[in-house]
Amino acid sequence: MKKTTYIPDEAGTTLGSQTVFNGTIRFDDSLRILGHCEGHIESKGSLAVEKGAEVVASIKVSSLVVGGTIKGDIEAVRQVELLPSGKVYGNIRTSQLKMADGVVFEGKVEMLKNADGVDVFSANPTQLKQSLEVL
Repeated sequence: MKKTTYIPDEAGTTLGSQTVFNGTIRFDDSLRILGHCEGHIESKGSLAVEKGAEVVASIKVSSLVVGGTIKGDIEAVRQVELLPSGKVYGNIRTSQLKMADGVVFEGKVEMLKNADGVDVFSANPTQLKQSLEVL
């Protein structure tokens, strides 16, 4: 069976399909969500929301792959990849966006001009605004 996400099976943390989490998640490496998560997700690493998973949260990560459903705003410094089964109901801010056929997306997209020069976790609002280019 062909793997559709670039986050390895050895992800730092996996929230299983029977998991329901409510709160704030912070992690360093990578996280795969197979279940239900509500709250806030923050990391300098990678996040995968797998097919069948549902996330109702604000998300700030380096890169994100969406095969499930996300309801909330997304900031991904490097990239966001929306797989054919992906659904996003919220705004996306990223430097690279990949969107497959069949994706459901309701929101706005803001493209970061220079992702290598801006760290959204430590930049002040003025620096962040100057680094953004709105589509």
